[in-house]
Amino acid sequence: MSDETTPGHGGTDPVDDERWLVVDGRRWRRQDPHLPEEVAAELLSHLGRGRSAVRAYRRRGEDPAPARRRVDLAKHGLGERGTPWWEQDDEARRARWQEALDELSALDRDEASGEDDDRA
Repeated sequence: MSDETTPGHGGTDPVDDERWLVVDGRRWRRQDPHLPEEVAAELLSHLGRGRSAVRAYRRRGEDPAPARRRVDLAKHGLGERGTPWWEQDDEARRARWQEALDELSALDRDEASGEDDDRA
């Protein structure tokens, strides 16, 4: 099967396929493929926790902004938001995910002390 008929490819070149995921005609930025495995796993864990908390806030009829912050930080760390990861050198990529992990750890500390609770 050619790239032109493979779902999600739309005839784009392999570089675009590495950078973008197409779902129902909408283009989503893929996570940085050069993230260390343990970093990606930690960021994905934060992303899942944040998404779960957003749903919990909505079920309670509350503003999910605190939980959205966790989602946003995780997505930045993964390279799905902010400066595209393919435009960053190795140092900038490392700084991006390290800063996100540092801020996510601070959210965890705040949560543990009872400040800005975003748990489900």
